[in-house]
Amino acid sequence: MAFKLLASLLALAALSNAALIKKATCADGRTTANAACCVLFPILDDIQENLFDGGECGEEVHESLRLTFHDAIGFSPALFKQGKFGGGGADGSIITFDTIETPFHANGGIDEIVDAQKPFVAKHNISAGDFIQFAGAIGVSNCPGAPRLEFRLGRPDAKQPSPDLLVPEPFDDVTKILNRFADAGFSSDEVVALLASHTIAAADHVDETIPGTPFDSTPNVFDSQFFIETQLKGTLFPGTAGNQGEALSPLHGEIRLQSDGDLARDSRTACEWQSFVNNQSKLQRAFKAAMAKLAVTGQDTRKLIDCSDVIPVPKALTGKAHFPAGFSKADVDQACAATPFPTLPTDPGPVTSVPPVPPS
Repeated sequence: MAFKLLASLLALAALSNAALIKKATCADGRTTANAACCVLFPILDDIQENLFDGGECGEEVHESLRLTFHDAIGFSPALFKQGKFGGGGADGSIITFDTIETPFHANGGIDEIVDAQKPFVAKHNISAGDFIQFAGAIGVSNCPGAPRLEFRLGRPDAKQPSPDLLVPEPFDDVTKILNRFADAGFSSDEVVALLASHTIAAADHVDETIPGTPFDSTPNVFDSQFFIETQLKGTLFPGTAGNQGEALSPLHGEIRLQSDGDLARDSRTACEWQSFVNNQSKLQRAFKAAMAKLAVTGQDTRKLIDCSDVIPVPKALTGKAHFPAGFSKADVDQACAATPFPTLPTDPGPVTSVPPVPPS
């Protein structure tokens, strides 16, 4: 009798849960957990076709992901405590007040992706804050090996521009970078996780002579190569020397930011940095969690709708962590005192030279 009662209760609970998670069918036949998210599917299609060149993990994806950070990090509780406006965080102010924010030194070159995204914001009647984070999540989904990022809908329009000097610069020292992130609510481990964005990134303006220079040898794949290659000893500049915020790189065609090289070797961050080497699942989990936090910085999450199921599922990673051809563990600047650097295979062939990321 007791068993029958328990079975009946479980059956009722299952029916109740099924009712709670029943999906809404949108006008185009696609489904989502919340009918309010149906408005995103036409935007998704437009972004993929006309911003990301049919769903590529290319230059516009790299720049859109950069934009998610440059918009959201404009948030400073320390300024609010001083009676000053500390920014709205992930509120789209970098688009709404683009003539004010894009000239900030740390935002160099970001005007190009702002100009590319503004027509989409106007066309689809979506807030700039929502569009920036949505486009970033969609773009990441085009990169094999990436996690499926979260997205929440409903950010209000920005009322003021972000203050200047809230975006860390590549020439800032580690203490300054960690303090800026801590002010915005991020731990040192989360800083390292957010820098996984550089595994699908390229620099256009650190060295103006070599636009589209990637930070690792696989810029169209979300993998741990960035965390491996930043720990290799730097021996060359891929273009010209003397650029502010640039450090020596190990590979022809690959650029290294001073801040990345320093964070990979600082005692406060080196072990977390090394922990992503050959640990794709941890890298995905940490980046997804840090990006979910970044995307709602400064926002009242109680007023946002979870539309994460609209984001496409990225393709799985097929390659494995490795040293680029011509390199081995002997070329590693071992910085984590607690754990030896993992043993990795080396690619066969001549010393790796990385091609630039082509423009759209």
